[in-house]
Amino acid sequence: MPALATLAYSRPAIAAFGAMGLLWGSFAADLPDLKAMLGVDEAGLGLLLFFTPLAAISAMLLAPAFGAALGRAALPLATALMALGFMLPGQVGAVWLFPLAMACAGAGTGLTDVLMNARVAAMETARGMHLMNLAHAAYSFGYAGGAILTGVMRGAGWAPAWVLGLMGLLGLLCALLTLERDGRIEGLQRPKDGNALPLGLVPVIGGGIVLIAFMTENAAENWSALHIEKTLGGSPEEGAFGPAMLALTMGFARLGGQWLAGRVNPFRLLKGGAVVAALGAGIAAQAAGPIGAYLGFFVMGIGASVLAPTAFSLVGQHSPPGTRARAVARATLLGYFGYFVGPPLLGLIAGTFGLRMAFLWAAFLVGAVFLLAPILARQRT
Repeated sequence: MPALATLAYSRPAIAAFGAMGLLWGSFAADLPDLKAMLGVDEAGLGLLLFFTPLAAISAMLLAPAFGAALGRAALPLATALMALGFMLPGQVGAVWLFPLAMACAGAGTGLTDVLMNARVAAMETARGMHLMNLAHAAYSFGYAGGAILTGVMRGAGWAPAWVLGLMGLLGLLCALLTLERDGRIEGLQRPKDGNALPLGLVPVIGGGIVLIAFMTENAAENWSALHIEKTLGGSPEEGAFGPAMLALTMGFARLGGQWLAGRVNPFRLLKGGAVVAALGAGIAAQAAGPIGAYLGFFVMGIGASVLAPTAFSLVGQHSPPGTRARAVARATLLGYFGYFVGPPLLGLIAGTFGLRMAFLWAAFLVGAVFLLAPILARQRT
């Protein structure tokens, strides 16, 4: 299918992925100002962020029922709720309100994540196409755009309330683009007649790889600005360019992964990506200045870019049609433990041992892909 036709066909899912990237990229780049507004250290901020995964995981458990009940309106509404949720953290004036605000953002993200990944898997199956890398590239480009725009606004003296408020409005515009005539996601809920096929281990192992990928990727995205500004003495603009560099690299690398899909053995792609991502995290940890950190994030982004999309595609491709949506939802739930737990966990490590050690921990973590990829290959066989 020509590139423009592919983009038009996948537009609803791409808009949801782009909105999520835009909002989380802005949040990551604005994290130093949010930390200063709250008056907490890295460990304290990490503890405050732990409420986000609790809300997100709870929402993910409800996402199948939400999607089944609302049909084609489910993805647009979930994306809109996510955008509204991200407006709240910059508005709070007391520390105890911040976890509640982040819980709203996390709940909207959890709903959106399950639905948009399941929608992409359905689109791939319906047309026999590879779209997961393209969709995740939209997330990365949205993340980079949100981080860069936030860096400009921070440099101009904008407070978190204005920054996150504007980005929330842009997220609402993306929610309008997710509307489609036939966007209902079938098979999200387990059949009630007792004839449901078991999901097996494919979504569990694939979800484990996604967990590692997102724990490494999102932790680096959320704490890279602080690493550049606090550890390496960079400016707010230089700090914002850290997550932007990582996200831009991942976006372009995922476009390359879109071309590689079906041409390279996916399990070799997983292992190669893990090696490169670990090398990049090590470079960022040992950097002497912002330029060295950018190099690390560039290398890390190339490697990490292929891990989650490849794992999601493998789960969708190697699950029976009747269980595909539920299998992708299960893998999403497991994987996004890493997406949400990664940043606060890295914050606790940074508060205890420093940000350099936190990035070294990320380098060691991604090596676990070498253990899970062969197990997933045997499940496929």
